[in-house]
Amino acid sequence: MTIAERKRQLVRDQLGEAALRLLAGQGYEQTTVDQIVAAAGVSRRTFFRYFKSKEDVVVESVSDLGAAIRGELATRPDHESPQEALRAAFAVAIEQMAEEPAKSLPLIRLVFGTPALHRRFLENQSVLQEELAAELARREGLDARDDLGPALAAGVALTAFQVAVESWTRRDGDGDLNALVDEAFALTNPGAATQRPSATAD
Repeated sequence: MTIAERKRQLVRDQLGEAALRLLAGQGYEQTTVDQIVAAAGVSRRTFFRYFKSKEDVVVESVSDLGAAIRGELATRPDHESPQEALRAAFAVAIEQMAEEPAKSLPLIRLVFGTPALHRRFLENQSVLQEELAAELARREGLDARDDLGPALAAGVALTAFQVAVESWTRRDGDGDLNALVDEAFALTNPGAATQRPSATAD
C-alpha cells in the first residue's frame, strides 16, 4: 500500500469511527452528516468522497465483516466439512465483535432497529450467502447454481450466527459469544458432535 493509499484509508477509518460512534449513541435519524464531519474533523466534501450517505457508513462496516468471513472460509483446509469450515470462518467476525462489545452492541441494535439499515443488512446477507455458497461449491467441486447443498449450508450457518448474535445482544454482551454460536450451530445439526475448528488453516 502506498503512502497515498494509507492516507485515504486513515481518513476513511476516521470518518467511519466517528459516524458509527454518533449513530450508535444518538440514533440514525438524530445524526447528521454535519455532525459526523465535525467529529471527524473533515469537510462535507471529504465525507462524500468516501461515502454516499450516513447509511452507507454502516452498510460498508457490515460488508467489511462479511468480506472477512468470506476470506477466512477460502483459507480453510479441504478436509473440514462445510459446517466446520463455516464455523471457523465466522470466528473472525466473532473475535471482532467480542473484543469491543461497547462498540458492537450499539451498532447491532442500530442495524436491527432502523428499517432502512435492516433492509440493507438483509440485502448484504443475501449476497454473502451466495458468496459463501460459491466458495463451498468450489471446495467440493460442485456447481453452486445446480446443487442445493452449498446454498443450504451457507443459509443455515448465517441464520445460526444471526440468532446467536441477537441473543448475545439481548443479554447486553453478557456471556461468551463463541459459546452461543457453538450452541446455535449444534442445534442446526443435532445428530453430530460439535467441535470448533481452529481459526487458522492447518
